Amino acid sequence: MTSSDPTDDGHLTGLRLDAAALKTLAHPLRSRLLSALRVGGPATATDLAAALGTNSGATSYHLRRLEAVGLVADTGDGEGKRRLWRAATESHQWEPSDFAGDDDAESALGWLQRDYSRHLGERYERWLDVESTWPVDWRDAMGMDDSWVVATPDQARALRQELDDVVARYRRVGQGNPSARRVAVYAVMYPVDLDRAPRGGEQR
Repeated sequence: MTSSDPTDDGHLTGLRLDAAALKTLAHPLRSRLLSALRVGGPATATDLAAALGTNSGATSYHLRRLEAVGLVADTGDGEGKRRLWRAATESHQWEPSDFAGDDDAESALGWLQRDYSRHLGERYERWLDVESTWPVDWRDAMGMDDSWVVATPDQARALRQELDDVVARYRRVGQGNPSARRVAVYAVMYPVDLDRAPRGGEQR
């Protein structure tokens, strides 16, 4: 799918990243541009440059690079040379196995995942900075949880799918309610016993 509108069933429109799209996205400004368009909606290069503290020439160049791999698109609603850009999809996905054996793609994936991790921390700290100004029912509803399970790779994959299904059910449950706000939901899974990598299994 290339539309940024939700599907009829309310699920996210998504793009499975190939190596070219991954390598294109693994760039500090491009990653921010895509995020800004997904969160804030359509914008011009000038608007995005002002929001991200860069110049419109560089922004236009990087938007075209993202367009070439299907991550952003021209809405066709801009005036003159002021193109109005939108995110082409609401999400993107990948599996590490998609890039096994491609050293450049694996390096790009490592950078992108670390970049997302840094910005998760930054965004959550921004919430903590203003949390005290929000109503207490919102403060009680938000938060961070951590736990651990004992599972095989297949069982962990099933857990991820169930979590995705729960989020999908709540995707637009508050649509039209003036009390509703957008809420970011992150799910992060990683092994606890990092010094006990399993033997066997699929290796590069």
